[in-house]
Amino acid sequence: MQTKVIWQQNSQQPDNTDNLALISQWWSSLANQGITFAQRLIPDNGALDQINWETQRFDEFFPIANPQIRGITLYWCKLDSDLERNTLPYQLVLDTRRQQLYIFPQSQNQLIIRVGLPEVSYEKVEITNPEIECKQFDSKYLLTLRDTAQHIEVKVTLTPENLSQLKQKL
Repeated sequence: MQTKVIWQQNSQQPDNTDNLALISQWWSSLANQGITFAQRLIPDNGALDQINWETQRFDEFFPIANPQIRGITLYWCKLDSDLERNTLPYQLVLDTRRQQLYIFPQSQNQLIIRVGLPEVSYEKVEITNPEIECKQFDSKYLLTLRDTAQHIEVKVTLTPENLSQLKQKL
């Protein structure tokens, strides 16, 4: 299954109509779910991968009601409100793996809106030059990373396949 579904206004791509139908189906499936809604300016150089999507002050999280696409306009309400909001895009990009829709509004072509299910957040730990210990038990391996200065110990159980992947990536 493709991970990016792209619809673009006036595109002659043969799958453009089907892509809008897939995006519409996904958009409607968000009904009554909590979603994140974030807006960012597109960098002058157009590099979308340089956009910082870390949570910012005006980002919203709310349960969405009545999400639908009529024509090519996206409509929705906040669950507790009757005020219908909408945006008319010139392009939509659905990331099916991350469950996020990137909306490029016609009215503000320097803006991008990201709507989606909340991302899983991971606790991040940085360890520099840890003590490393590896033990084999049965058919698995136990990798221990220890930072004595921060008093942090991380234990990772690896299958032979995981260990092989780790070696390849190193």
